[in-house]
Amino acid sequence: MPIHDFMAAYKRVWEGQDSQGFAALFAPGGRYHNTPFQVQQGPEALAAYWDRIKLQQDIALRYEVLGETTAGGIAHWNVTYQVASEELFAIWAKSTGTGLPDRKPGDPLPRMELDGMLVGEFDPSGLAREVRIWWHSTPRPTA
Repeated sequence: MPIHDFMAAYKRVWEGQDSQGFAALFAPGGRYHNTPFQVQQGPEALAAYWDRIKLQQDIALRYEVLGETTAGGIAHWNVTYQVASEELFAIWAKSTGTGLPDRKPGDPLPRMELDGMLVGEFDPSGLAREVRIWWHSTPRPTA
């Protein structure tokens, strides 16, 4: 049941903005593909990548495990968060394929929704060897 344990921990470290906890989910040579063309490997690179989560507020992650094997699995996940800095907005704006919200400097930062899939392979102790995510993001309508 490693995918169930991984997804529960993934939710905990994302909502808790825990970079070291994220890195600890991986085996020493574990790899995290946050896009098909970017990979983080090793505790330092994993924690450094996850540090951007600290630029989010009011994070809520939901997930559903869709399939599992003894050493892996696949899950659908959805997260919403409030963008908490212009720096994160700039990171998101450069990486997204969606249209940017009509926003002028000084306007409130958007609340984002990301929807994605995660495929993981785990070692016998349950640590991640390989995790690949595919996702898309969009700003949520403001009330």
